[in-house]
Amino acid sequence: MTTLYNPLLNGFHPDPSVVRVGDDWFLATSTFEYLPGIPIHRSSDFENWELIGHVATREGQLAVADVPTAGGAWAPTLRHRDGVFHLVITDAMGRGMLHFTATDAAGPWSDGDLILKQDGTGSVDGIDPDIAWGEDGTVYITFSGLLLSGEGVGQHLGIQQVRVDLDRHIALEEPRSLWSGTGGQFPEAPHLYPVDGRWYLMIAEGGTERGHGISIARGDSPEGPFETAPQNPLVSARSTIRPVQNTGHGDLVIGPDGTWLCVLLGVRPRSMTRAFSALGRETFVTAVRWEDDGWPAIDPVLLHARPGTRVDIDFSTARELDREWIAVRQTPDSIADLDARADALVLHGDGRTLDDPRPVFLGRRQEHLTNAVTVAVDVSAGVGGLAVRYDERFHVEIEAGGGAVVARAVVADLVQEWTAPVASDVLELHIESRPPHAGGGFPRTSDVFHLAVTADGVRQELAQIDGRFLSSETAESFTGRVIGAYAVAGDVVVTRWTAKGDDE
Repeated sequence: MTTLYNPLLNGFHPDPSVVRVGDDWFLATSTFEYLPGIPIHRSSDFENWELIGHVATREGQLAVADVPTAGGAWAPTLRHRDGVFHLVITDAMGRGMLHFTATDAAGPWSDGDLILKQDGTGSVDGIDPDIAWGEDGTVYITFSGLLLSGEGVGQHLGIQQVRVDLDRHIALEEPRSLWSGTGGQFPEAPHLYPVDGRWYLMIAEGGTERGHGISIARGDSPEGPFETAPQNPLVSARSTIRPVQNTGHGDLVIGPDGTWLCVLLGVRPRSMTRAFSALGRETFVTAVRWEDDGWPAIDPVLLHARPGTRVDIDFSTARELDREWIAVRQTPDSIADLDARADALVLHGDGRTLDDPRPVFLGRRQEHLTNAVTVAVDVSAGVGGLAVRYDERFHVEIEAGGGAVVARAVVADLVQEWTAPVASDVLELHIESRPPHAGGGFPRTSDVFHLAVTADGVRQELAQIDGRFLSSETAESFTGRVIGAYAVAGDVVVTRWTAKGDDE
């Protein structure tokens, strides 16, 4: 019997889309301003998932170099047809609506083609595109009509659709309105499915926060008209005490043993009012049943965490970066130097701090609510350290160099620092995320960061920082926590990385 772990993918993995090919499942998620972009995970049992590659591994596939925070790779749809994987996505504030292909989901993927408007003046204007094929082979791109530029920017126009010539990547018509949902804000994330002679249109409504949910309609054609399901929303945690909130933005798939499943995003908030989601939007899964009236029913999302994990990387033997490393608006390989020293990774600082949109920062997603990361560094020729990043205005770091170590919290325009001298340039820097203690009352935050340094075998605690300031609700972020090493000036030598955590 399949164990449905939740989260299915821990940490910053929002907007999941899944496809079954033979006896394997492939899952894609959003990455926004990070590269490599759009990770692809594979599973043969729906329990264990392996990161096999990314869609965007080369400069230019996504134009994220200059996108504002929250821009970039939004909400993919992953499908497979006639031996080819297809992925459609919006590169928001970047290139526009894109179509990528690959014969192997691990890559390499194509450079990405713009899906052009009928007049060829630019890409179709919308987000969260879905791709589906009619019985006669007609290609349908169904999307949320959000205006991303020009007059009326930010306006939602409901769920729209165009027929597309996929050879020329051009719409064959002006967008048509299909359905606007049941009245919830931000109808988006459409997916079309043919099931037993009918076409089902599933969407997200209510915004990706506490009002989030999934609704569905059906018709006799992929073009509609669509009849609204009487039991909508199919999924929502709004106004409940469930430990997984914001559930929505789902995709249906036939799972092991012929069971139907829905993968969807959600968050795991903590605090007295469960107000702060430290890890941002993660990928979850839940069971689907088809009722006698032909409508699907989706079970509430239950929390079933995996065992804790530990990652140890010794850069004297790890001479290539694994697939989990990501960087901000640039590729990891463009900032990580594994040639300067045979026993270490070197980051070359150029004056950019973590306040910069393109910092010299090499990170990995925080996957667990209770988490500890240690990085061993040599800062004899540079200044840098270890940081937790939500974006350039929300980050926490411990920075060393010049005989001192600084613990720092940056929250919007507020900065607080704690400084201590250190006699050594060879250090271990620590950032730990620990559960909050109620202190005689209810806990008031998601977690607490503990920042420390070990020099000459002696550990010194520098600061404790309220974790709510690096949560999706405070930063109003689409991403999640990414923990990484960084350099500000000179050469920061990283010899070892250790990360361990669990969800207790």
